[in-house]
Amino acid sequence: MTSLLERAALDRRKLLMDRSRSGRIGTTLPPLDVPEAQLPEPSLLRDDLDLPEVSEGEIVRYFSQISQFNFSIDHNFYPLGSCTMKYNPKLNDEIASIPGFAQIHPLQPVATVQGAVKLVWELQEVLNEITGMAGCSLAPMAGADGELAGLLMARAYHLDRGDDKRKNVLIPDSAHGTNPASAAMAGFNVVTLPSDSNGNTDLDALRDSVSDELAGLMITLPSTLGLFDTNILDVTRIVRDAGGIVYGDGANLNAIVGRVKFGDLGFDVIHSNLHKTFTQPHGGGGPGAGPVIAGPRLVDYLPTPVAGRKTDNGEETFSLDAPSNTIGRMGAFHGNFGALVRAWSYIFTLGKEGIPQISEDAVINANYILSELKGYYDLPYDRTCMHEVVFAATNLRREHGVRAMDVAKRLIDYGIHPPTMYFPLVVEEALMIEPTETESKETLDYFIDVMKQIAAEAAADPEMLHEAPHNTPNTRLDEARAARRPDLRWRRQE
Repeated sequence: MTSLLERAALDRRKLLMDRSRSGRIGTTLPPLDVPEAQLPEPSLLRDDLDLPEVSEGEIVRYFSQISQFNFSIDHNFYPLGSCTMKYNPKLNDEIASIPGFAQIHPLQPVATVQGAVKLVWELQEVLNEITGMAGCSLAPMAGADGELAGLLMARAYHLDRGDDKRKNVLIPDSAHGTNPASAAMAGFNVVTLPSDSNGNTDLDALRDSVSDELAGLMITLPSTLGLFDTNILDVTRIVRDAGGIVYGDGANLNAIVGRVKFGDLGFDVIHSNLHKTFTQPHGGGGPGAGPVIAGPRLVDYLPTPVAGRKTDNGEETFSLDAPSNTIGRMGAFHGNFGALVRAWSYIFTLGKEGIPQISEDAVINANYILSELKGYYDLPYDRTCMHEVVFAATNLRREHGVRAMDVAKRLIDYGIHPPTMYFPLVVEEALMIEPTETESKETLDYFIDVMKQIAAEAAADPEMLHEAPHNTPNTRLDEARAARRPDLRWRRQE
């Protein structure tokens, strides 16, 4: 017989449709005060759609309960490497919800939304300054969209010069996983570059790879190994001397923002994930934004629209323009405007003094974790890291049969979101840990203590780790089945 406690636990897991009772309602509609519209023809209507019938109180409890099942940056420490799970100041949300921003329509005449277009122009300008580039388009809807935009710009640049045999894009093995996909979608051949023993780009391999077929290099800086490539000036020089375009994946900009400019390093085009460096709700809470920012060689190819500014007798007007050789649109309208407002708010709140503090604190936090956990987990590249540190659980696997997956699952029991695992691919049993700059020393110390405790548990009771997590609504999932055969649709029981 099911106990009352077991019944309460089961009730909390019921889907909304399973809570439905015929005739129960949660709202009432006011009397109709407009003429009743004629329904579409019967063939366009359906009457077999199940809809939940619940009270208002029941639906509030349902969504409140399932919201507590989630891990989020607002609830837990979230050291997800290479994702930069920033704290999102609530002020940014408040500003983005101002009716003058939230309720304007994308088809309104530009003359009626001058304040919004001015914000877009100011964000373009400040991103140009932060990155040391010449021009910016905020149109791409996400980081990967920005990658594709930058590569389409590179392709258009080569074709305009009659250089149509440049088909190869070099991508280091420590790059983000979206990079090869973006290059292939833009019509290029992907050529992988190895890292050297220090985690930098292998310069000999690079020299062997350049030719008159080189379209460009796509490099993440700092890399997904959490390292600043100390060969970067040689890398950009070799590629540019060979006629190639240097593309920078700016997803890890959080580590160098306000301190290093991509333009000074020889980059031709980059993208910035506003949802990683300049705070947006991230990890399912999006949408994101991936502005593409170009140097002199590619600035005329930016996607449209680009905000422009003119002054006449001290009065400024703003417009939405198309660069002379634009590759066109990357999506509807003007990008994810709400995300742009949040980024503008974040940057101008921090100012020139606050922006460099971000990268300093992010790098200090990651190196504190590196120094405290060194010796408990293997460290494949033993050098000062940037905003994230990549450990390897190879010692636990070798000595106790415990893998990175087991460590990650056990962290959930301690109220900590797992780090990125098994990435970058060049590190076996990788655990990529990225604390953001806003985490307190107390939080970092708790995480460090937990990681040491898990290393001790691996030696004392490895089977317990194999079965983790133990304190969650769901325990260890069949992850392959969950990914390949997800059961996401409610069906009525016959």
